[in-house]
Amino acid sequence: MGRALHLPFTGTARGIRKATHAHGAGESGLGKLIELHAVNGAGDVMITVALASTVFFSVPTDEARGRVALYLAITMAPFTLLAPVIGPLLDRLPHGRRAAMAASMLARALLALVLAGAVAGGGLQLYPAALGVLVASKAYGVVRSAVVPRLLPPRFSLVKANSRVTLGGLLATGAAAPVGAGLQAIGPRWPLYGAFVLYVCGIFLSYSMPHKVDSARGESKALLAADEAHLHGPARTRARRPGLRTVGPAVTHALAANATLRCLSGFLIFFLAFLLREHPLTGQSAAVSLALVGVSAGAGNALGTAVGAWLKARAPEVIIVTVLAVVLGVAVLSAVFFSTLMMACLGAVAGFAQALAKLSLDATIQRDVPEAVRTSAFARSETLLQMAWVVGGAIGIALPLNGVLGLCVAAAVVAVGWLSTVRGLLSSARHAGPTGRARVA
Repeated sequence: MGRALHLPFTGTARGIRKATHAHGAGESGLGKLIELHAVNGAGDVMITVALASTVFFSVPTDEARGRVALYLAITMAPFTLLAPVIGPLLDRLPHGRRAAMAASMLARALLALVLAGAVAGGGLQLYPAALGVLVASKAYGVVRSAVVPRLLPPRFSLVKANSRVTLGGLLATGAAAPVGAGLQAIGPRWPLYGAFVLYVCGIFLSYSMPHKVDSARGESKALLAADEAHLHGPARTRARRPGLRTVGPAVTHALAANATLRCLSGFLIFFLAFLLREHPLTGQSAAVSLALVGVSAGAGNALGTAVGAWLKARAPEVIIVTVLAVVLGVAVLSAVFFSTLMMACLGAVAGFAQALAKLSLDATIQRDVPEAVRTSAFARSETLLQMAWVVGGAIGIALPLNGVLGLCVAAAVVAVGWLSTVRGLLSSARHAGPTGRARVA
């Protein structure tokens, strides 16, 4: 009887381990990172469920908008200042990447307990604790991007490895969301207790990764052009150090295009959250309406990840230009023929495009950035993308709840990003190859 009871759990665990460790991922350590990222995604969605129920759904719309505005002011604005520090800090601590990921998990585990007390008692510590969770989560994302190149199995492209890690996180998020909703039905503290358990597991998984994650052999720093202004003394007379603006136009244009899509993602999350609460789908509650749009966006993101792995990074510049053009067309149609169905379509297409464009950005970095500075370049580019998401969220919360106006703004954001990068990306595609590579300091 005992064997029959635990067989579904052990069998499921063996199946997951077999999938994450396939094709050499187990021997290289990539499988461990996939499992860690899955735990990270599941923990974050538990926090999201708890905060959404407390800050958003538990009060009238006007008060909810004020609470979310306060949440943005306390969390997003400081993060905009803290985000540029994460990449340089990682450069200074190249031998502590496992410890950095474990520290991120530990911080969020402790803050989940603080949030559990805040949601029950309505304390003001809710917002500072939410700030800590956000910063720790974004710091983990930057470190994870820097770790992936160290764990590539033989004959594995970087885009394929990133697609596996991302898909693992998406599947875990989709599985944990209904569990979090069930725990929320028991009590507002329970999703946070679930997040605490997951983050504790993440601490042990962080240290279970191979030691080569902490190796910095052969690495140099990839500097943004703005960083060069802070060099003083003899350092100013040295040869120009490698940076994201010295690796060729393909990387910089791909990064700008991805920032556009990340900005759109932040905008849609906050704008549609209030719009659908005020005007839910016909015959549905606000929570169900948001869930439907969220599921469509998540499905699009998962499909984009799968397509990116299948394309194997063929002509990444053309892929980015194409998906941006598709998103622009859908955004314009959504503004002209405004409806809930078009909003759901825009969410799905935006999720698909964001995933596929990010994988294509990874491919351009792998192709054009020398290995000596590639890890640092991933850290810096991820930080810039997170800042773009913050800007989009701020625009979404500031706009009035007018669907046509909001989708016109979304279309304008995508149009600016597409028009400013299409020429450079297509030119880079015609001259694809190891051109414009950064010099190693």
